[in-house]
Amino acid sequence: MKGGKSKTESMKPHAKLAVKKGAAKKGSKKAGKDPNKPKRPASAFFVFMEEFRKKFSEENPNNKAVSAVGKAAGHKWKSMSDAEKAPYAAKADKRKVEYEKNMKAYNKKQASGANAAEGDESEKSTPEVNGDDEAGDDDGSEEEEDEE
Repeated sequence: MKGGKSKTESMKPHAKLAVKKGAAKKGSKKAGKDPNKPKRPASAFFVFMEEFRKKFSEENPNNKAVSAVGKAAGHKWKSMSDAEKAPYAAKADKRKVEYEKNMKAYNKKQASGANAAEGDESEKSTPEVNGDDEAGDDDGSEEEEDEE
């Protein structure tokens, strides 16, 4: 086999396809996720999946593949009419309303926490700013008025 690649060459990853390790870590200063933040609600399909997984595992106890469950659920979901999907959509809407309520409460906590932190900073800097402003605004006129 002249001109053919050896086994070791064909097994090596292509330079263009190689993943650069640590490249994303160097420049990214992404803030970590807040564990107290509410999780987003499940869509109607995922509400359907919760029930479908139980039924599928009972009907097919030997099939443990997650992909098989997902594929079967996808086919079933596509074959369902809007009327059959309605109960799942209603559950998803309820979860969405609850999520929005929780997010409002979470955002209020975040805002109050940020305001408290800003308040501490502003209180520290306020006397300095006010002291400078008073001296600049007065121009010594009060002292002159008091003397007269």
